[in-house]
Amino acid sequence: MFEFVAGIALFFGIHSVAIVAPGWRNQMVLRMGAIPWKAVYGLVAIVGLVLLIKGYGDLRWTSSVLYTPPGWLRHVGMLLLVPVFPLLLATYLPGRIRAKVKHPMLVAVKIWALAHLLMNGQAVDVALFGAFLAWAVVDRIAVKRRSSRPAPAPTLPATGFNDAVAVVGGLAVYVAFVLWLHTWLIGVSVVA
Repeated sequence: MFEFVAGIALFFGIHSVAIVAPGWRNQMVLRMGAIPWKAVYGLVAIVGLVLLIKGYGDLRWTSSVLYTPPGWLRHVGMLLLVPVFPLLLATYLPGRIRAKVKHPMLVAVKIWALAHLLMNGQAVDVALFGAFLAWAVVDRIAVKRRSSRPAPAPTLPATGFNDAVAVVGGLAVYVAFVLWLHTWLIGVSVVA
């Protein structure tokens, strides 16, 4: 339980700095430099993610059941998950998808979390996927309030080719997750 709670606190804590303390975050970037700040940020996020996954894996076996989803929701959840990886790739490959969706990673996290909430009803599932969903909703609101004009970031040129790579590559990753990666990484078979 400690690992799960510590993982949630570290992972979402570091990912929420720009939401709750954007001024402090900017001061730290100026004081430390962008690369050292990203290194610290990344290290805290990775430690949090590892603790979160380990704690979730341990709690999954003893967590109480809050609800039992009907079997057909599994199909709905799997269908909802189809655009998740294309949206994640579109975050880094500017094109029409990223322009239309604006924040494809946050949309992907919301869809991913909602789909998992529809398919899993244990208390630890609700805590984990509910935390991701709540964070993504709050972060999207914060992004919208922070600035109507986001700071320019170095990026690839926006092209239709990037959209094609995002869709084809994302669907390939989705298929790999369904067939092998989810079982290998999470220990739960999707197709069983």
